[in-house]
Amino acid sequence: MHRIYEYHHLVTEDEIDGLGHVNNVVYLKWLQDAAVAHSTANGWPGRRYRDLKIGWVARSHFIEYLQPAFLDQKIVVQTWISTLQKVKSLRKYRILRPADSELLVRAETSWAFVNYESLAPRRIPTEVASCFSIVPESEEPEK
Repeated sequence: MHRIYEYHHLVTEDEIDGLGHVNNVVYLKWLQDAAVAHSTANGWPGRRYRDLKIGWVARSHFIEYLQPAFLDQKIVVQTWISTLQKVKSLRKYRILRPADSELLVRAETSWAFVNYESLAPRRIPTEVASCFSIVPESEEPEK
């Protein structure tokens, strides 16, 4: 089980905006990609959720941009589960640039667990919840 998952990515040309750095919307995509990769690594790929007609939908995002990323830079998205309640979860993230150890972004997403057919909230099944560890604030990666 991956408690704090690391998603690695190389910045591509199509992620660069008119100002010559990564477009702000791209960071949100990286957060989602990291969340999906973490879930997959813990035994819950998207296909498994879809087959059961249940899964996660984003309720809100908070992103604090601290430093820009540029073309051909390697970035690492660290992600972990901060809370796991009856029907919702808070996932946190840090995006780092390993070359200089700069923290580029701090973020979090509030996720709701739903029935995919009705989009109604539903209790997170034990078989899903048991595949993820809660990382308490005291054990989060350095701020």
